[in-house]
Amino acid sequence: MRERTFDDFDKFAGDYRKIHSDNIKLSGGDSYYFAEHKVLELKKQEKDINLKMLDVGCGDGATEFFVKKHFPSWQTYGIDVSGQSIDVARSRNIDSAIFQLYDGLTIPFNDNYFDVIFVAAVLHHINFSLHDTVINEIYRVLKPGGRFYLFEHNPLNPVTKYLVKTCVFDKDARLLTYVYAKRKIKTAAFGSIKRKFILFFPRKGIFSRFIKLEDVLGWLPLGAQYYYRSIK
Repeated sequence: MRERTFDDFDKFAGDYRKIHSDNIKLSGGDSYYFAEHKVLELKKQEKDINLKMLDVGCGDGATEFFVKKHFPSWQTYGIDVSGQSIDVARSRNIDSAIFQLYDGLTIPFNDNYFDVIFVAAVLHHINFSLHDTVINEIYRVLKPGGRFYLFEHNPLNPVTKYLVKTCVFDKDARLLTYVYAKRKIKTAAFGSIKRKFILFFPRKGIFSRFIKLEDVLGWLPLGAQYYYRSIK
C-alpha cells in the first residue's frame, strides 16, 4: 500500500466550509468563525502595519480574507498541495493575496522572504516523517526575526477528538501532541517558543459567557486547539 504523504482535499474544495461547519455544530461556531479566530490571535501579537505573510496549507483562502480585514496593509501569500483549493482561493479575488500550488516539500520562495508564516491545522494531514522537512523549509523562507505561528488540534480535548473522528476529511488525520509540536519547532532551530491553548468553551449557549476567560486559561492544556509562536 502506498505510504500516505498529504491528505487529498481536492474532492472537498468546493464544499469544504459547509462540510466543516456541519461537522462542528457542537462547538457553536461555524468554519469561518474559527478561521477568523486564529487571525484575531495574530492580531494580539503582531502590531506592524506592513508585513509579508505566508499561509502554508492555505486551502480555500478563508484566512487571507480575514487577514485582509484585520491587517489591510499586509501582503499575503497562500500555498497548498490541493489544486482545486487554490482555484477556490483565487476565485475569492482578495486584494493583496497571491495563491500558488506547490509540491508540499519545497516552498517556492527565496530564503529570508517572509515576516510571518502561518500554518493552521495542516501538519496532522501530513505524514509525520515529513514534518521536519516542512518546518525546516518554513525556517528557510522566514526572515531573521520573523515569526512562525503553528496552530493544531489538541488531542487531549475529548470534544476535539470526537469532531476529528467524525469529520469526513479528517479520516486519515493523526493529531500532534503539544509536546511533539514543540520538539519539531525546536529541532528546526526556532527560538522564543511560546505556547497558548485556545477555544475552551462553546461559542453559543450557557457556557459561552465564559469565553472572555479564555486568555487567562491559555496555559491549561485542555483547550480544543493550541498554537505556538516562535522566532527565527
